[in-house]
Amino acid sequence: MEQNVEDYKLIFEKEGVYLHTNAKRSNQDTSIPGFIRVVERAGVPALEWSPLEDDGRNAPAVLYTKKDGEVGEEDTKFDPGYEPDWAVISTVKKDREHVPVKESGQWAFSLPLSELYSLRRARFSLGRNFLVLTSRGGHPLPPLHFHRGGTRELLRALQRYIILDPSPLDGRLFLAYPHDSGALSQSFDKLHLLDDGGSDLVSRFIQDPYATTFGGFSKVTNFFRAAIRPPESALHSRPAQDPSLPSQPDDEPGFELITCGVELGPRPDVTRGRPLDKWEGFLDSEGRVKNPERVKELVFRGGITPAIRKDVWKFLLGFYPWNSTTKEREDILRVKTDEYFRMKVQWKSVSEEQEMRNSLLRGYRSLIERDVSRTDRHNTFFSGNDNPGLTLLHDVLMTYCMYNFDLGYVQGMSDLLSPILFVTQNEVESFWCLTGFMDLVHQNFEESQEAMKQQLLQLSVLLKALDPELCDFLDSQDSGSLCFCFRWLLIWFKREFSFEDILILWEVLWTRLPCENFHLLIACSILESQRGELIGSDHDFNTILKHINELTMKLDLQGILRGAEAIYLQLVQCKELPLKVQQVLGLYVPSSSEENSPDSQASETQRLLDQSQAGAASSNSAYGPTCP
Repeated sequence: MEQNVEDYKLIFEKEGVYLHTNAKRSNQDTSIPGFIRVVERAGVPALEWSPLEDDGRNAPAVLYTKKDGEVGEEDTKFDPGYEPDWAVISTVKKDREHVPVKESGQWAFSLPLSELYSLRRARFSLGRNFLVLTSRGGHPLPPLHFHRGGTRELLRALQRYIILDPSPLDGRLFLAYPHDSGALSQSFDKLHLLDDGGSDLVSRFIQDPYATTFGGFSKVTNFFRAAIRPPESALHSRPAQDPSLPSQPDDEPGFELITCGVELGPRPDVTRGRPLDKWEGFLDSEGRVKNPERVKELVFRGGITPAIRKDVWKFLLGFYPWNSTTKEREDILRVKTDEYFRMKVQWKSVSEEQEMRNSLLRGYRSLIERDVSRTDRHNTFFSGNDNPGLTLLHDVLMTYCMYNFDLGYVQGMSDLLSPILFVTQNEVESFWCLTGFMDLVHQNFEESQEAMKQQLLQLSVLLKALDPELCDFLDSQDSGSLCFCFRWLLIWFKREFSFEDILILWEVLWTRLPCENFHLLIACSILESQRGELIGSDHDFNTILKHINELTMKLDLQGILRGAEAIYLQLVQCKELPLKVQQVLGLYVPSSSEENSPDSQASETQRLLDQSQAGAASSNSAYGPTCP
C-alpha cells in the first residue's frame, strides 16, 4: 500500500518487540518478532506494530476507522488480521466479518492514540517486559514483549501526544487522555467510572469485597481487573533518563522477577492429629497453663473438641494470658466486663437527635444493621426474626466502633464475630475475643487496602516458587494478580468452608504455627488442589473467577490443611530458598540483632520441624507429619 511521504512521520521506532499471538493452531508461531513505532499519518498520531519481515514503512494490514459520528467514511478494506477474541478496534461495524489469520504480516496493527484507553506494564515469569494495550472499546491487543528493553522510551514518546495517568491503585496501569481535554480530571480516582446506584465499583469493592467481587463480575472490566493488582513503582516516580543514552534491557522500572530458581525437592506426606480433648490436665494447681506451646501444637495438629473450645479460644485470642491463674482470670473478667459496658453505654445513650448530627455513627449503625440481617442466618443461633443472637451480634459490633474509633465498622467484620459469638455464647467474652482477632487482621479492613495488596503479592511470591506453570497460566488469562483470592484473605476463608469447618480452621490459624502467614499457604493449597481444573480447561478471566467462587462449601478442610503444611515443610527444607520466600515464611527477618538473625530464625523453624516429627513418632503418629 503506497503512501505520501509528506503525510508520514516516524516519531519512535524499536526493534525486538515480539507480539504474542496466543494462537491455538499448532502451525502458527505464538510470538512474532517485529517493530513498534509511534508515527504520524496525515497529522494523526498512531501506535503501530509490524512484523520483522515487513521492515519497510508500508501501512500495516490492520487499519482503523473514525469514531461514530465523526466526519469521514469507514475504511472498506478493514482487515483485523487476527481472531475475533483479539479484536481491539470497537468502531468497526458489528456486521464486518473477521478475516482468518493467514500469515504473520496480518498480525500488524495501527491504533490511533485517540483510541488508546490504557496500557499495562508487566512481566512474565520468563523475565521479558511486555505491554498490554487496551482500546476505548475495552478490548486488549495481543501482548507486546520487549526482548531488548525500550518500554520507558516508548512511553516517553507517547507522552508527546497523550497524558498517561497512573492508576491510584496500581502503578503498572496507565490511563490515556488527550492533552487538550478535561478528561484527566475525570480519572479513575475522581470519576464514577463504573457507576451503579451512586457508588463506583472500586469503592464498593473496598467496602464490600465479597459481594462486589463475586456478585457483580459481569460488570468487572479490563480496567478494574488491572486496578486491583498489587502496586508497583509508578513510571512518573522514576528519575528521567537521557533519551540519547542506549537503552538497557534490564533497566526497566517497576519490574521485579521472583522465581524459585531451584529444585524444591519432594513434598512430604503429612497426617493430621486428634483434636485437643483434655484441658484440665494442662493447668497447674493455681490454674496456669503449664505448657502453652504444647497446647498450640496440639491445636495446630487437630483442632479442639467443642466441649473445651470456648475455654481454649480465650487464650488463643488473648483474652486471658497463658500464665494467668484462675483468680487472676476472675479479676480480668470483672474488669473487662465493666470496660465493655462503659463503651456500650456510649452509643446506647446517643439520642436520635444527636445521631442525626453524627453521620459517622449513623453510617456505622446502618452498615451493621444491614450486615447482621444477612450474617450466618442458616445457623440456628442467628436464624429467624427477633433472634437474641442477632441482637448480640449487633451490640458487640456497635461497641467495637466505640473501642476502635479509627477503624469503626467495615463490612466483613460481622463474619469474623459470628463464629466467636456462637462458641462463647457470651456478649462480653465474644467482644474481647473479637478484639484479639482484629489485632491479627485489622489491617485487612483499612481503607488504603495496602495490607491486602501486600498479602496478594506475598501469595504470588509463594505460588511462583511452588508452581511457575500455574502462575504462567494465570498470567496468560490476566489473572496473575490473584484478585480472586481477595475474599479468602480478607475474612480468612469464612465464606469458603462450612461453619463447622471454619471453627477448626481459625483455631489452627490462631496458633500462628508453623508461621504467621500460614493462611497464605492455605490459599496455595487450595489453588494447587484446583490446578488440573484450571490448566486443563479453556478458562479465561471470568470463568476462573466463576470457578473459584463455586468452590464455596466444596473444599475438604483436612485435605487443604495437610496440603498447606506439606507445602511449608517442602519450602523450609529447600537449602536455596529465595530470600523473598524466606521473608514471607518468617525464616529471615533483616536485623542486626543476633536473636533475629537468619540462623536463629532457621533454628526456630528446625525446632518446630523436629517437634512435629517427634510428635509423629509418638502417640501412634497422632500429632505430627510423616515425612518420607
